[in-house]
Amino acid sequence: MEIGAQFYTLRDHCSNLEDFALSLKKVADIGYRFVQISGVCEYSPEWLDAELKKNGLKCVLTHYGADEIKNHPDEVAKRHAMFGCKYIGLGCMPNGIVTEESTRTFINEYKPSAQILKENGAQLFYHNHDMEFQKTADGKWILEKIVEGFEPSELQFTLDTYWVQHGGADVCDVIDMLAGRLKCVHLKDFLMVNGEQRMAPVGRGSLNFPKILKHLEDAGCEYALVEQDHTYGEDPFECLKESYEYLRGIIK
Repeated sequence: MEIGAQFYTLRDHCSNLEDFALSLKKVADIGYRFVQISGVCEYSPEWLDAELKKNGLKCVLTHYGADEIKNHPDEVAKRHAMFGCKYIGLGCMPNGIVTEESTRTFINEYKPSAQILKENGAQLFYHNHDMEFQKTADGKWILEKIVEGFEPSELQFTLDTYWVQHGGADVCDVIDMLAGRLKCVHLKDFLMVNGEQRMAPVGRGSLNFPKILKHLEDAGCEYALVEQDHTYGEDPFECLKESYEYLRGIIK
């Protein structure tokens, strides 16, 4: 399992191409060799390909526009192929998937796109938050309904450790449930500060990452991507560095 950096963490430092390029260099200087591109400024595939190569980085996953994936999956796959990325992610559906009806709508609308991505050598990924751990009428999570709606070859998952905990589920249990369709994971820790739930660098909070990583290995996870949506005034590059150094100590 390889360690990567999710650029949504650095979105405030990637609002133009000059800053985006500098952020890529800073991440490479920390030691990361794999990245997910999400939340950054507009870029051309050719530009990103050149900047990745310049810094010895590989983009293994993106979060891309939901409408683009739904309406133009073949073009989305071709754009990603230009910078060597075959995993294409949905970060969050515009109105969320919070009911059985919206779950069915999502499956019906995105299953054809997932199949077209597959035909073009790419694969669709879904990133969870806490909403997917709401129960449906038959007692199943919305996440389980999404799993049932797609074949593993059509839809993989980018599990987010913080949001699983926030949603009241057990991280390792959910990892085991998604075994075989969990090629990427978002690692962020869960920390209580004066009664407030906060995201934290990996290893600083309460999640048992040695145990989580063992379950991820057993589930076939390929990329452990560090993400921290909020750093609460701390330097996000330093937070990424703290997570990287912690993970380097326990991922062999």
